[in-house]
Amino acid sequence: MREFEFVLTYDSGADEVMDYFLEHEGLRAHTGSCFANDRSMWRIDHLVGPESALDAVEPRFLDESVCNECLDVEECTSNREYQVLQTAPEHRVYFTRREEIQHCHSIPYLAVDHVGDGLLIEAERSGEEYVWRLLVPEDCAVGALYDRIDDGLREGISLELSHVSEPKNWNDGYGTAALLSPEERETVATAVESGYYGTPRESTVADLAAVLETPHSTVQYRLQRAEEKVMERFAAESL
Repeated sequence: MREFEFVLTYDSGADEVMDYFLEHEGLRAHTGSCFANDRSMWRIDHLVGPESALDAVEPRFLDESVCNECLDVEECTSNREYQVLQTAPEHRVYFTRREEIQHCHSIPYLAVDHVGDGLLIEAERSGEEYVWRLLVPEDCAVGALYDRIDDGLREGISLELSHVSEPKNWNDGYGTAALLSPEERETVATAVESGYYGTPRESTVADLAAVLETPHSTVQYRLQRAEEKVMERFAAESL
């Protein structure tokens, strides 16, 4: 098996749902379960971010009169069902079911039509990017699939094949990320990028505070709270 990563980049105004991710820093959506056949698709989406951002995007995300996946200029005629599975101030879980997906120029349909049975899909939205990861057989003609996805993209959306690699980190504990507040996720991400968790350690809390423009004590507290939450989850699942 090989992992293909396709990155869709959206200009402002190109897609109503993606506009919320462009406008709200810290808003992120992860599709950890997405299954499709030649006519139907089912998926679970985890949305995390500030409560105000989630409240803003939810009505549009759950509007069954509109498809959240269409990439061309034509309006999709597939039948859609959206349901809320879990609600918390900074974490929402949504279920989507779509029928007659053959009428939609979308990555789930094009991928399953090209690859056939056995395709696994993950996706993530943040900022201007909608990233799709596909786990497919070694002999998949990725160039032909790229051309099918790219053909007919509406104005304001661009496509890139980010990488082809060995499979890694599939379904790798996304629920852990949902435990953290947006501020904790930002702090941990900055710490990782800065080598704070490296051996030897390449940065200090003072360095992180300077990068984040946040008081030293606040950064220290966020790191401690994030580490506590992750360790408690690990202990609950592993011990």
